[in-house]
Amino acid sequence: MKAKSTSSCRGLIAGGNWIIDHVKIIDVFPQREHLANILGQSQGTGGAPYNVLIDLAHSGAPFPLLAAGLVGNDADGKLILEDCKRNKIDTRCLQATDKAATSYTDVMTEKGNGRRTFFHYRGANALWKGEGLDFAKTKAKLFHLGYLLLLDALDEPDAKFGTKAGRLLSAAQDAGLKTSVDVVSEDSDRFKQIVTPTLKYADYLIINEFEAGKITGFKTRGPDGKLDTVALRHAAGALLQLGVRELVVVHFPEGGFARTRKGEDHWQSTVKVPAKLIAGTAGAGDAFAAGMLLGLHEDWDLPRCLQTASCLAAACLLDPTCTAGVKGLNTSLGIGKKHGFAPPLEPNEF
Repeated sequence: MKAKSTSSCRGLIAGGNWIIDHVKIIDVFPQREHLANILGQSQGTGGAPYNVLIDLAHSGAPFPLLAAGLVGNDADGKLILEDCKRNKIDTRCLQATDKAATSYTDVMTEKGNGRRTFFHYRGANALWKGEGLDFAKTKAKLFHLGYLLLLDALDEPDAKFGTKAGRLLSAAQDAGLKTSVDVVSEDSDRFKQIVTPTLKYADYLIINEFEAGKITGFKTRGPDGKLDTVALRHAAGALLQLGVRELVVVHFPEGGFARTRKGEDHWQSTVKVPAKLIAGTAGAGDAFAAGMLLGLHEDWDLPRCLQTASCLAAACLLDPTCTAGVKGLNTSLGIGKKHGFAPPLEPNEF
């Protein structure tokens, strides 16, 4: 198959987990058999493709947005499809099934600190194998897949590609698309089994510091909880050695970090959003990814990509749901201008 020239392609396909989030603001996370008070509740988007595409739509991304995945043939599934169409997201590859209900997550957000605890139902996402995607017929430039470790059928082993996700990503690359991968923050030992063999089919890897540590074995935070920038740099280098083709991006509450295949490092500190304005942190990682993907699609330099990503993540913090806080791109960038950025991240000596 002859690959398309990416210079003539426009558009982003996002596939993977499609979730309805039921967000509950609670006063405190209780001990077992104890009580917590629900202070407020709302419903929102969840899952890498859903959050990223809605954030890009809200930001006015100047290229086509395409959804890929599986929802249940139920009320939540119809809500997702209608939401995508309302935001002008192409849903031809977002199919409905009678075999499982639409995935959902109960998100318990503590009011005082924004910390979240998730109770997740996998639902239809567990069945999706990439059906309906014909990369050879698309004019898209990027394919973003997430979350590995939370897509049962794609997490299955594959004799040739390591995982079924690897096979799907390879097909996208063969058709000339750049591929981007995200991972769920699962506290398990499955990373080497599922994530590691898939990395060689990712042009871009966009994950958080916890996930980077779980994949590589580096402890990205010290015993005091402080970010270990030396370990973070080593983790990014190890991820490239494991097969990521072009770029590793790691985001964390303090900001973001990118390392290229050429060994170039770029740091970005977080927006100083006042604590009283933070309604929740759900979706901030996907908002960061949306900002990075917007810049990568438009061939921006990495410092601009990282700063845009940080501003979208900051905008996300202003609402308890995953995407309602993200408005137009200029509005998100304005949050950075209004509140400023934390002092530059100074890498530890190495």
